[in-house]
Amino acid sequence: MLWSFIAVVFSGWLSVDATYRGPAWQRWLFKPVTLLLLLALAAQAPVLTPAGYLIILGLVATMVGDALLLLRDERMVYVIGAYFLSYLLYTIGFASQMTFSVFWPLPIVLLIIGVALIAVLWPRLAELRWPICTYIGMTVLMVWIAGEQYFALSNDHSLSLLAGTGFLLISTVLWLVSRFRYPFHAARAVIAASYFAGHFLIVRSLYF
Repeated sequence: MLWSFIAVVFSGWLSVDATYRGPAWQRWLFKPVTLLLLLALAAQAPVLTPAGYLIILGLVATMVGDALLLLRDERMVYVIGAYFLSYLLYTIGFASQMTFSVFWPLPIVLLIIGVALIAVLWPRLAELRWPICTYIGMTVLMVWIAGEQYFALSNDHSLSLLAGTGFLLISTVLWLVSRFRYPFHAARAVIAASYFAGHFLIVRSLYF
């Protein structure tokens, strides 16, 4: 199993490196390869609960979104829809295995982040305003559910979920800001690194 983790990390690193400075073919090759390795890693989990299957389906939806991004005739609504579905599946999986309680500072902080992000992006979104606002809301909800699980249970499984969703939130914020508001080259590598770290940590939670 150690070799599976190493393969995911190595493939992810090659993809991140290509995103920042490498050839485009390397990024196109190793991004889907890394996600396929993550799918294989999730499928090898010692015990696959319904939450585990939802995580696998979430990874598949993410791969669909990534594939749509590579199309020349890009359809951002469908890309956003695929990522929204991925995070929705993750969230349902998290919620299905927790005793719900509310640690109030967390939703307040996440609400501030979500509102601030929407305010920054709003003038540039045009017809994508509501799809992207819905996607941001789903991302914030996912982090909140993972966070509530951590504060309720405080174990390695819930910590891995919280860290993973936190990285996905960072990736989402930087991707949207860089794409619609303030594009900068260095963001691409940080987005890719956060993206892979987030999905990796969520899959890793299946091993606790």
